[in-house]
Amino acid sequence: MAGSHSAGAHAAREQEGWFTGTLVLFCLASAVITVVAGLVQVSFGSYSMTIGEAWRAVVDPAVVFNRQAWNAFLFGGELPEMSRNSIVVWNIRLPRVFVAIIAGTTLAVSGAIFQAVTRNELASPFVLGVSSGAGFAVLATLVVFSGLAPLLPLIAALGGTIAFLVVYLIAWKDGTSPVRLVLAGVIVNMVFQSLQQGLFFFADDIGVVQTAIAWLTGSLTGTGWDEVRIATIPAIIAIVLAMAGARQLNVLLLGEQTARSLGMRVEMVRFLLSGVAILAASVAISVAGIVSFFGLVVPHIVRNTVGSDYRQLMVGCLFAGPALMVAADVGARLALGGVQMPVGVVTGLLGGPYFLYLMRKQRSMGEL
Repeated sequence: MAGSHSAGAHAAREQEGWFTGTLVLFCLASAVITVVAGLVQVSFGSYSMTIGEAWRAVVDPAVVFNRQAWNAFLFGGELPEMSRNSIVVWNIRLPRVFVAIIAGTTLAVSGAIFQAVTRNELASPFVLGVSSGAGFAVLATLVVFSGLAPLLPLIAALGGTIAFLVVYLIAWKDGTSPVRLVLAGVIVNMVFQSLQQGLFFFADDIGVVQTAIAWLTGSLTGTGWDEVRIATIPAIIAIVLAMAGARQLNVLLLGEQTARSLGMRVEMVRFLLSGVAILAASVAISVAGIVSFFGLVVPHIVRNTVGSDYRQLMVGCLFAGPALMVAADVGARLALGGVQMPVGVVTGLLGGPYFLYLMRKQRSMGEL
């Protein structure tokens, strides 16, 4: 009786215990940071307007409740009559915030999945070579096959998938280990980065080269509603699948033997969830470029704050990813005055020291 009562209590905690006050507060704080950083982002630009004018344009009823305006934003229709301030804010500045939200969310979710699938706290799209593989595919499209630009998320996903399969094959030796996966990721990363650099010899347009360089460092400069339209549906699919897979990720963290004893087909689940992570990372890469370290750092911040249950972790990443990406983009835009720095530079400057901190903090790095 006591055993069955204990099992029932454990099941009740399993059902209810993950939705905690800490998680709610963390998500609220992240949402506030996203909104405040977004408002700061729309307040500055080459077109001069006061902060009050910019914020009033954000909540302009003539735009917010205008069906024709949303048709133009989301489906590429014709813009209705709007004030100049509203056009600048809604057609130029706000899309950049929305792209940052999409990229931040998908990179955070992708990193969290990779860390569970490989049971490796150092795993991320960047470290495992997925970013460089997807990046090479997108860069090849931009430089050589520019007519395929509308298919960028699909092309990025294909490149990321190939890179991850190569990493897995290199690391496989009667199974994989956290250290072998990271080392294989470093090798594949270097190869695809060399291929990316080689592509510049095929670019004869200096404008394409400048765009590609900014994109390789991770940049939101010049992003608009086209990028929002490209990324929204694949991002929603990846996020829904990631949330649905949270329980499976928890089981994977228990170890392969335990997962198999619970009836899980480990390899199939691992590859399906890896596919979700690749799709999520590819969405971000196709619209924001290669934003280094982001997918590594955000899941760690969320895990240290709200807990390691993947139901909590996924929800936390949905809020923390946008908050950190929008805030980093504001820093990239305002840090040097008139010169806009790529957001990937900011995340790299922050993520590199954080990566070093993790290495110094842990006695045994690697396995979760």
